[in-house]
Amino acid sequence: MTEEPQVRLTAWVHGYVQGVGFRWWTRSRALELGLTGYAKNQADGRVLVVAQGPRRACEQLLELLGGPATPGQVDKVISDWSENIEPIQGFAER
Repeated sequence: MTEEPQVRLTAWVHGYVQGVGFRWWTRSRALELGLTGYAKNQADGRVLVVAQGPRRACEQLLELLGGPATPGQVDKVISDWSENIEPIQGFAER
């Protein structure tokens, strides 16, 4: 059995996502999925989410970020994928 390749998901979450517990919620979901990375507020009101781990787990997090159970109101999620990644320890709220 081959190990699933590690990838990095970079997602910009648009909407009413600051000041509503969105970063904490994202961190909790990412840790449940075994991912590392961070969620960081941006000056323009978006939240930047960087998550690393198995592709399927990152895909699950991306689905959750755009789903109905998020705190606040997500209008859209723009995502980007990379395969050449630098290690990140833990999952932080920045």
